[in-house]
Amino acid sequence: MSSRPAHDLLLRVFGYADFRGPQQDIVEHVAAGNDALVLMPTGGGKSLCYQVPSLLRDGTGIVISPLIALMQDQVEALRQLGVRAEFLNSTLDADTAARVERELLAGELDLLYVAPERLLTGRFLSLLERSPIALFAIDEAHCVSQWGHDFRPEYRKLTVLHERWPEIPRIALTATADPPTQREIAERLDLTHARHFVSSFDRPNIRYTVVQKDNAKRQLLDFLRGHRDNAGIVYCLSRRKVEETAEFLCKEGLNALPYHAGLPAEVRAHNQRRFLREDGIVMCATIAFGMGIDKPDVRFVAHTDLPKSLEGYYQETGRAGRDGEPAEAWLCYGLGDVVLLKQMIEQGEAGEERKQLERGKLDHLLGYCESMQCRRQVLLAGFGETYPKPCGNCDNCLTPAAAWDATVAAQKALSCVYRSGQRFGVGHLIDILRGSDNEKIRQLGHDKLSTHGIGSDLDARTWRSVFRQLVAASLLEVDTEAYGGLRLTDASRDVLKGRRQLMMRRETAPSRERERSSQRTGLPVQPQDLALFNALRGLRAELAREQNVPAFVIFHDSTLRNIAEQRPTSITALGKVGGIGGSKLARYGEQLVQIVREQG
Repeated sequence: MSSRPAHDLLLRVFGYADFRGPQQDIVEHVAAGNDALVLMPTGGGKSLCYQVPSLLRDGTGIVISPLIALMQDQVEALRQLGVRAEFLNSTLDADTAARVERELLAGELDLLYVAPERLLTGRFLSLLERSPIALFAIDEAHCVSQWGHDFRPEYRKLTVLHERWPEIPRIALTATADPPTQREIAERLDLTHARHFVSSFDRPNIRYTVVQKDNAKRQLLDFLRGHRDNAGIVYCLSRRKVEETAEFLCKEGLNALPYHAGLPAEVRAHNQRRFLREDGIVMCATIAFGMGIDKPDVRFVAHTDLPKSLEGYYQETGRAGRDGEPAEAWLCYGLGDVVLLKQMIEQGEAGEERKQLERGKLDHLLGYCESMQCRRQVLLAGFGETYPKPCGNCDNCLTPAAAWDATVAAQKALSCVYRSGQRFGVGHLIDILRGSDNEKIRQLGHDKLSTHGIGSDLDARTWRSVFRQLVAASLLEVDTEAYGGLRLTDASRDVLKGRRQLMMRRETAPSRERERSSQRTGLPVQPQDLALFNALRGLRAELAREQNVPAFVIFHDSTLRNIAEQRPTSITALGKVGGIGGSKLARYGEQLVQIVREQG
């Protein structure tokens, strides 16, 4: 298929002059009737890869989407562009659902979004048999993997699409899949012979930072000072911590809301709606708040606890900066997080094979956290991708950690673990090493140990770092049945006997001013354009309230910034601004141009 119709449609409907990256190849491949598996990072423009072919082909594009919130936002955004889009889910009343079904049968829809559970019902499959179908798009295809944290068993039954409609093209898309998951998606969805489009998983606009947990609330607050009035997500491991963090941030003057599975459904829905539709909301959440968050202007994702895997971390941080503008991923973790996660794995009901996989994923993530290499290089290596040079946009590149010979310190730490019985946690072990004289030390007779006081030359912060890095290097392991006590591994023998040198990263305590000065805040708008940009945002907010839709559905911040920079004073000039298709130009053009004229 010629690329000209695709380009014309892209400009006319979506307001973009050119495709990005592999989008054009994917669009032409699918529009020509071929199957595809697309692996593309969040913010890379996956949606266009099935939306454009759906509009180019006869019939309705059927989009299988796992979450109600995601499909509703995408349908509303398409309607703003003049696309005939609908969804079928449990939020619709019977009359509305019947109308949508009639439009599908009549071929009056360009795209229809549906959850896999509904699609697989006999009634809906029968409806599809009688409808003109352009293509099947399987979004969030990683949900097919039983090893992933977003596993949806219904996804495994989607092979029925190929079996019943072998002539209809299928496109499966995901932003989160390491090489084993990629193979599993292809096998489970019968796409092994489809063309695979694998883009770089790099998100160059995201700055990655990992800090050692010291005083997590203060550290989080210091980080957020650089993001005043920005929308962002703060992930916590437990529901209790979500609520405590949201309450703490509110007391500090931030507009923070909690979100976790234990809250009433109406509270979750209300808080999610506010996050999507208001500016500057900080959502404190467990990973229950995640997939389906289509908000493009999330300027940061902060983790106050260690995630469970590198894959989960990548997916969660990927919710920042979907608009391609500068964003930050900030992770604050300590050894206590490692102990807790290892206990959760061992005490879980999963079989040994699953537990072994989860242990490996956690160890992989620990390696990322403790690495002195460029974060982006380590992160992308986890997805089978080689990043050619240091990125210059992570903490290890911007403020490289110093390495020190920690062999002797490690020997002291390991010896202390052994001599105290291999059953105590880090706090008590540090007390022994630093020569503390407290009741517990005396009661247990640990003031008589040969390791008592031999580590007084290092402060507690440094010792916590040593123990954390020993666990990350598998030289110590957590005894999950002994309240998180530490014990030696076989690998520790070489260190104790002096047959192995250990280099470790030296932790520094950055000043608050230096932390804040290294951060970028918000969308980069030139000072001379700020007044016009804010006026345009005001109009957008008003339009969004009138239509009861998220502001980003009307226009992205980046589009408003482009208008503020180019200052178009005619409809013709406004039409040349990227991101304004024909429908939006006709609908909002006069109001936008009027504001530009008023601002001079």
